[in-house]
Amino acid sequence: MVSSQAKTVTEYLKSLPEERREMISELRKLIIENLPSGYEETMNWGMISYEVPLNRYPETYNKQPINYIALASQKNYCSLYLMCVYQESGKMGQLVKAFKAANKKLNMGKSCIRFKTLDDLPLDAIAEIIASTSVDDFIMEYEQAREHRGTC
Repeated sequence: MVSSQAKTVTEYLKSLPEERREMISELRKLIIENLPSGYEETMNWGMISYEVPLNRYPETYNKQPINYIALASQKNYCSLYLMCVYQESGKMGQLVKAFKAANKKLNMGKSCIRFKTLDDLPLDAIAEIIASTSVDDFIMEYEQAREHRGTC
């Protein structure tokens, strides 16, 4: 995985080749337009990150903010990390159905959707998923996942 040393989102975007910058910027706009209030856009883990700020929820296992979404340009593709899909199986089913209905191939790890162009993504469904989880609900899902794993 390629990890940027950029300290700001603006710096990160400026570091990308023009084609990637346009694609990441467009997806960033979709995220921001659909992001429930309370999440914060930062640079974290070498990616653009949308997370629950530590001043809102400091009780994380690694002392880092809880990541809700991340967006990155990798060497051979771009990545969209949707942690709510990883935490909640219903959202995974919604995502799989959306890709199938749009006749698009889902290339995904646990929470990472890999894509080469925005045409690879069902953007309306992704916007819906992004908008679907408030900060309070995401914290609750996080706590339930931690309890389920026995690591709280």
